[in-house]
Amino acid sequence: MIPNAASSGRRLSGEGLYTAEERKRRDATGWTMVQGVLAPVQFLVFLVSLTLVLHALSTGEGYALATASVVVKTCVLYAIMVTGSIWEKVVFGRYLFAPAFFWEDAVSMVVIALHTAYLALLVFHADGVHLQLIVALAAYATYVVNAGQFVFKLRAARKQEEAARRATTAGPEAFA
Repeated sequence: MIPNAASSGRRLSGEGLYTAEERKRRDATGWTMVQGVLAPVQFLVFLVSLTLVLHALSTGEGYALATASVVVKTCVLYAIMVTGSIWEKVVFGRYLFAPAFFWEDAVSMVVIALHTAYLALLVFHADGVHLQLIVALAAYATYVVNAGQFVFKLRAARKQEEAARRATTAGPEAFA
């Protein structure tokens, strides 16, 4: 069975993305801050690299700089994936594929595979720089989908937590 948000009883009970204990662990670990810093750093590196890759592909110039930027993006990706799996272990008790983040992790594996394929093409000088940068663009497109998954999930969790907070601070007159 493939886990999803509804595969856990707690997800059906209205607690949202995190149980109370998971929320406490999330808020207590320094890995949450690491993820909060690395995610926007990775996005900025992505934007710069995307610009350089598109420039190189459209003009035929700047391949070296574009290549270097993809390598940097890949290193940042590996860093966020390693620290993210540690975060997931602390919060959910498993390094990857916790039910709350199953699909995000699944797409992350595709993102990692494409970035790693890029590095393999680069290291083995396979099929030239043009194909390498096309693979980088495929990796970047998948990264955008994955980043969107995380943003969507975390915004939904924040809205659920805010609604729960309002419900607990509202007096009995709110329900009359």
